Formats: sequence, structure tokens, C-alpha cells
Amino acid sequence: MIAKFVRITIFIALLVMAWLPLQAQDAVEIVIWHMEQPPQRVERVQGLIDEFNAANPGIVVSQDVQSWGDIYTKAPASVVAGNAPDILFAIPDFTPIIRELGAVQAVDDFVAEIDETHGYFDVGIEPYTSDGHVWAIPLWNMAHAIWYNIDDFAEAGIEEPATWDEWASAAEALTGDGRYGIGVPANRNLYTDQVVYNFMINAGASDIYNDDGSLRFNNEHTVRALDFYGMLSQFSPPDSPSWAWGEAEVCLGSGTCAMVNQFAFLRSYEANGGDPANLGVMAMPVDAGVEDPGTISYVNAAMILTDDAAKQEAAYEFLRFIFQPDNYGLFLNMEPGLFLPITESGFESETYWSDPLVVKYREQLETVLDYSRSGRLFGFTGGQTFPSIARISAQNLLSQVGQLVVVDGMGAADAVAEGEYLMMEAIE
Repeated sequence: MIAKFVRITIFIALLVMAWLPLQAQDAVEIVIWHMEQPPQRVERVQGLIDEFNAANPGIVVSQDVQSWGDIYTKAPASVVAGNAPDILFAIPDFTPIIRELGAVQAVDDFVAEIDETHGYFDVGIEPYTSDGHVWAIPLWNMAHAIWYNIDDFAEAGIEEPATWDEWASAAEALTGDGRYGIGVPANRNLYTDQVVYNFMINAGASDIYNDDGSLRFNNEHTVRALDFYGMLSQFSPPDSPSWAWGEAEVCLGSGTCAMVNQFAFLRSYEANGGDPANLGVMAMPVDAGVEDPGTISYVNAAMILTDDAAKQEAAYEFLRFIFQPDNYGLFLNMEPGLFLPITESGFESETYWSDPLVVKYREQLETVLDYSRSGRLFGFTGGQTFPSIARISAQNLLSQVGQLVVVDGMGAADAVAEGEYLMMEAIE
């Protein structure tokens, strides 16, 4: 009897051992590459992945964290080598680079499904639409605003400036006694690209291209933007030509700058002992006569790179899970304030608004969210997408023009002309 029991036990064990590999083989594996490296972001994404995997035994999702410093070379190399991820997070000017390799799948139907179910804001889909298709699934938005020290403004008797003349007067009045009226970057990097473009938008120069795809960078409105940019830089700290985003955050948080142009930076503001009651936020001031003011915004999205139908459906199932409002609020708050809802249901998500940092800075975030709905991005305006913007952005040519004005002292007209020449070289 014992021997028979042992034989039966061994037989059952062998069946289980044979069954488990079959189950593993049947599971669809999805690999996500993203560039959200800070530990709290990785941990939040992993928590959502774990919850999804537990509820979907036929799908195994994993994340592979990359860096923005490497991804522009690593992702194309992975496509060529045949080992690209199934889902790759992106920003609008990164997507054309991967599309040129023929790896990006059109996602029209899935984006339409998410739009119908959750309600995309209008700003979400346009940057990823070209050639009659949508090429990535919008995930979240990020938008610039002017952040300022409320006490500094009150002590100087200054109201929020709405026009460039008022802005220049405020920056001058706020400069002195070790404090600078505004931080104006001039490093050749993406941060300066973004700030320069904010000035262009509010000078009436948001379109870098004509409708036929030719450049229209060199025009009187862009010149006006760069001229004003250079003028404001005299009220900026001496080290601002070397800034990236972090230095601007520190300058405001430390009280050295009265104003900076930046995304929401709540975590670092808190870490530097910032007081929510002293953190003001306002729209970009606008040049006289400009009727369509705005701000830069970056809609981050997910490209689907796999052409395997089972993997595509598994990827969509994971993204459906992410867009469920409770999950979506948690997803966005891997970086509270910085990552903004891109859907109506996300805007109403209880988990989004209940994050402790979001609760603390709700008033400021409501203002930024309002701006984000009408944000825009260089090369992705006017209802058209021009893939060559990826080469302009990759070389940080907007910031190079700003650098010519602020650091090299070149006149704005000459700097803008030089900028268009460099852009033409980049896209030929």
C-alpha cells in the first residue's frame, strides 16, 4: 500500500512538473523599456506590474529601466538587432527616430478605444499623429509654468505680470541684495530648448515649419522672442548659462531666484524645505499683440514595437489596466505634480488627488493642469507632424540659438538666422 501511494505521489509530481513548463511557455511575456530612473518611480511601476501579473496569469510583464542619455542610440540598435522591447516609452520627437526603422506599430484603434472610454484631452493625440495614423499611446502630460516666490512679490508690491513689459519690470525690481528676478538658462540642453520655445510661443512664433514642411524659424516673431530672452538674462544668476532643470529648482527653492520657468517640481521643492504657502504659479506672460499665448507641454506616450499579435493584445491589456482611474492615479503619482493626467477620467481619479503631495499643492497643480490642456511642442503644431524635428531636437538647436544671444552676445536677428541655417543642415 505504501509503495502504491509513493508511486501515485511520484506520478502526480511528474505531471505537475510537466504542466508547469507548459504554462510558462503559454504565458505571453511583455518587456517595457522606460526612462523613469528615480527609485520611487521604478518602485511604483513595479507595484502596478506585480498587481497586473497576479491578476493575469497568462501574461508576464517586466520593466527594463533605461536612461535618456543612452536611449537615442540604444533603442535603434535594439531594433536593428532584433531584440527591441515590446513597449517603449517615448516623447514626440523620439518617436520619428524609431518609426524610420519601420518598427513602430500604428495604434489608431486602441487610442480610439481609450479616448472613448477615458476621454483624451485634445492635446494628447496630436503629437503622435502623422501619415494618417496614430503611432503611440499617450500616457501623461508635463507642462511648464512660471513658478515664483509669493513673499518676494508681496514685499516688492508686484502683481503677477501678464505682459512682457510687466514681466521685465518685475524681474528688474526683484533683482538686488543677492536675489535675482528670474532664472534664464543658456546651456545647450533640452531644458533651455524648452524655455526658449516658451518665449517663442508667447511671441507668436510657435510654428517652426510652414505647411509645406519648409522652415519658418527665421522670422520677426522669433527674433523678438530671442531679443527679449537676452534682455531678461541680465536679471539672472551668473551661473544660469550652465543650468539644467535641477539648478533652476534649487534657485527658486533657496530664495536666490524670485521666478523660474519649469515643470512642477514638488518633490525637490519639499526636499529643500519649501513652503506651499509661498509657492506661486502663473501663466507665461505674453508679448503685445499675441492672441494665442501658451506654454510648452510634453505628452509622454508608449510605442508598441512588437508585430506579434498575441504580444500586441497583451500589451494593450496591460495599458487598459494602467488607464483604469484608480491605477492611473497611482501611475501618475510615481512623480506627483510632474506627471499630469491626459484623460478626463484621470483628471477625476481619486488616487491622483489623494496623494499627500498633491493634496498639499492642489491649488498650484490645478493651475498647471489648466495650462497643460492647451500646451504645444516645437515641430508638432498646426495639425501636422514633421519627422525632421527629431534631428533639430537631438542637436538642441533652439538652446544653441539662446546660447548665442546670452553667452556669445550675438544680436537676436543674427542668432536666429544662424539657427535656421543650422536647422537646414541638420535636416538635409
